[in-house]
Amino acid sequence: GEPRRTQSAAVNDPSGAAQASAPPGAQRKPASPWQLAWVFNRLALQGFGGVLPVAQRELVEREQWLSRDEFLALVSLGQVLPGPNIVNMAFIFGQQHFGVRGALAALAGLMVAPLMVVMALAVLFREFGTQPQVAGALRGMGVVAAGLIVSTACKLGGTLRHNVLGLPTAAALVGATFACVGLLRWPLVGVVSVLGPLGLALAWRQLGERVQAPRS
Repeated sequence: GEPRRTQSAAVNDPSGAAQASAPPGAQRKPASPWQLAWVFNRLALQGFGGVLPVAQRELVEREQWLSRDEFLALVSLGQVLPGPNIVNMAFIFGQQHFGVRGALAALAGLMVAPLMVVMALAVLFREFGTQPQVAGALRGMGVVAAGLIVSTACKLGGTLRHNVLGLPTAAALVGATFACVGLLRWPLVGVVSVLGPLGLALAWRQLGERVQAPRS
């Protein structure tokens, strides 16, 4: 009877309070597709100026569904695939846990409520977008969004120490990406198309050397 009661509690409590008894620091998993939809809806409604920083806080720090290394790997995969990275991440994460149901639940939680909010804001912006106060508020939100992205990068930067490439090579790739996109304003697609395969090739070579080292 105990597993049945646990499953029932997870369904009736989509916020995940039933997992509160998990040991501190233990890796958790979403209890149901409903909980997936609830959490992705919660993070999407907080994501003014960008959902990625909020996703890191919700999935890694609050729900503890992912470690920082796992989150960074998911971000990397979502970034190189076509489409918005957070949408790709939601689809992949949901599919990993509950298959097609999980992917659809995560996407629905991420998209449905924010879509209605954006449609309402679009109507208001059409009426009041020319007001100086509105333009100033949007510029202020842009600064906050940039700060959130920088803070997320700082939190995830510690994972570079454990990267298979090693800290110097990983930092060099990060610096090259920032210089190409942020300073030179080169197209993101071109930068990712060159530096992405380069990073993969270097990591593949490093892993191959590690596998062959014990044999020699």
